[in-house]
Amino acid sequence: MKGQSYKSKFNFLLPAILLIGFISACADSGKSKEPTEEVQVKSKKDPFPLKYTSGIRSILEDSKGNIWFGSHQEGAALFDGDELTYFTLENGLSDNQIRTIYEDDSGTIWFECGNGLSSYDGIRITTNAERDYSSKNEWKLSDNDLWFKGDEGTGFNTREGQPGVYRYNGNKLIYQIFPAELKAGEENYYSVTTPLVKGEDNMIWFGTYGAAIGYNGKDFKIINNESLGLTGDTGALHIRSLFYDSKGNLWIGNNGIGVIKYDGENTINFTKLHHLKKEETKGYSLDRIFSIGEDNAGNIWFGTHQSGVWRFDGESLTNFTKEDGLESNHIWTIYQSKQGELWFGGASPSGVYVFNENSFERKY
Repeated sequence: MKGQSYKSKFNFLLPAILLIGFISACADSGKSKEPTEEVQVKSKKDPFPLKYTSGIRSILEDSKGNIWFGSHQEGAALFDGDELTYFTLENGLSDNQIRTIYEDDSGTIWFECGNGLSSYDGIRITTNAERDYSSKNEWKLSDNDLWFKGDEGTGFNTREGQPGVYRYNGNKLIYQIFPAELKAGEENYYSVTTPLVKGEDNMIWFGTYGAAIGYNGKDFKIINNESLGLTGDTGALHIRSLFYDSKGNLWIGNNGIGVIKYDGENTINFTKLHHLKKEETKGYSLDRIFSIGEDNAGNIWFGTHQSGVWRFDGESLTNFTKEDGLESNHIWTIYQSKQGELWFGGASPSGVYVFNENSFERKY
């Protein structure tokens, strides 16, 4: 069945579904462990398919052609084209929640976990404990930097002192704090919730619960409730995804108020503009956005919680749900493969899906 289209000028009544209450996207993924020495990897190998149940939270296709999958609560998996190898706390990971996976210039794989940070050199997993806290305010930027959230699931620990991020410059992890003044009750407001994205003019963007923070090596740009004119009555940011498209737009996906689009000068509430708030649709909406991507044709894709996937072609939006082969009702991540294929990592049930012209099918 083809997805149902929605023209941006009109309201449409969508199929009614029972809305499920708010879930904590950053719930504890399991008991974390203290930093340890390197651990020789001896992990379970299984044939296909991927056997996760908690959801696919992150994906990476590395320089060797391997595909890595990070789960919400069950560790990481490596697919070498023939079989799957699973890695968990028992193999040295600092946590079983894998939020983001990166590869550095040396080919080392980095796992940004719910708690802590781990890396894999092809032989061993290391829980990385060494940190430099001596230059928290001395922000720097280079092309080969990797950036990671703080060590805690939310908030910050005593060594970090304030919300911020770790910059890995190829030699060490340096903690740098965000240029923000915390108010009472905002201890988790600047906890990083999304992978880093890179935009124009050398700008990098961090997504936190309550702000999108951009840095270009000299200056910061902060998009928050205050800059958007949001109050408790008009809604508030709860950022779950960031994406920078080929046209220079920053897309900010929220769990509650939908999509904010920033063109470098102005911001608009994209969800409100297209009349896709849940109170307007009474069914599938564009309110709870956990992932955003772009295909080779320039279409923007939005992965939601409980409302399937939406595709925007520049004029209209099309909604794809279980009737279109999309079994997962929570799309954590949208990843573009080296071949240009979009992979949609979902939960409930877990799986990685691809879109084939008119419908979805499971790939992993």
